[in-house]
Amino acid sequence: MTPFLRILGIETSCDETAASVVVRHVDGRGEIASDVVLSQLEEHSAYGGVVPEIAARAHVEALDTLVEEALAEAGVTLADIDAVAATSGPGLIGGLIVGLMTGKAIAKAADKPLYAINHLEGHALTARLTDGLSFPYLMLLVSGGHTQLILVRGVGHYERWGTTIDDALGEAFDKTAKLLGLPYPGGPAVEKAAANGNPDRFALPRPMVGETRLDFSFSGLKTAVRQAATAIAPLSDQDIADICASFQKAVSRTLRDRIGRGLQRFLEEFRDVDGGPALVVAGGVAANQEIRRTLQELCDKNGFRFIAPPLQLCTDNAAMIAWAGLERMAKGLEPDDFDVQPRSRWPLDAQAQTLIGFGKRGAKA
Repeated sequence: MTPFLRILGIETSCDETAASVVVRHVDGRGEIASDVVLSQLEEHSAYGGVVPEIAARAHVEALDTLVEEALAEAGVTLADIDAVAATSGPGLIGGLIVGLMTGKAIAKAADKPLYAINHLEGHALTARLTDGLSFPYLMLLVSGGHTQLILVRGVGHYERWGTTIDDALGEAFDKTAKLLGLPYPGGPAVEKAAANGNPDRFALPRPMVGETRLDFSFSGLKTAVRQAATAIAPLSDQDIADICASFQKAVSRTLRDRIGRGLQRFLEEFRDVDGGPALVVAGGVAANQEIRRTLQELCDKNGFRFIAPPLQLCTDNAAMIAWAGLERMAKGLEPDDFDVQPRSRWPLDAQAQTLIGFGKRGAKA
């Protein structure tokens, strides 16, 4: 048996262009041989958000070079690669087309199998790459337009226990930042301002706290922030810092209740788990240190391992896409046909009840 499998991963779902080479050893250990990411932050910052057309064009201009860099950094050629994995959804359709078509072309030219990967599955499986985590485990996914609590039973087997019924957490951070005149991206800007603020100055709501269901809601919190800011306008720097700190505290308390209930349900349904119960946080919002501290305290209280991948693996990256492809290969799943199409919407748990964003393209979450 081959002592390892090696995959080239490609990620272009939003505003980062990324390529990576990842190895899976015969004992299941993962190794990132290269991980190259080009951020488009400067291209989009003037607009206060991601412009899909600009993102797609930037992917076209950068991707071939990044693939070459990833291969060179790993010290391999396409002949040494066992397969190609490319993000196929969900995300901005223009970027997905660029990445998936590039993946198809490389796989076809090099005569390698192709794996079309769900971006969310990449996040879901990252903890197995970084920490060798065993199934099952809980995951709080806070990526882009998604805020979900997901039971990860195995590769390709996911159960959504909770989702947002309106705005995602990342969207709430971005909209709060924009309302207060803070720069894009909003999450880091709000966190930075909050460090100098009084979290008790504004009594902001804790949406859905106390509810038995495990869903989330952040639209009302966003509205309360707007009302608080309007009531004291014009805002001083200290006002902005206090609002950000109060907002972050409300988010933290909300997650403590929502996730706490999820941990209890997990303990009720799974008595014996190899290595003990674990909660994984994944996605860009997972970089927020206040949220990480809250989840760590919650896990310590309930006897869970808390796993937060390194910051560079929380945001969009190709290493997680390559690893998801390796997991599929190791499980013996068939590669995808070359006629596979990108999907702007692609829920991990297709059987879950749709709560938001359902249309012709399918469920958003």
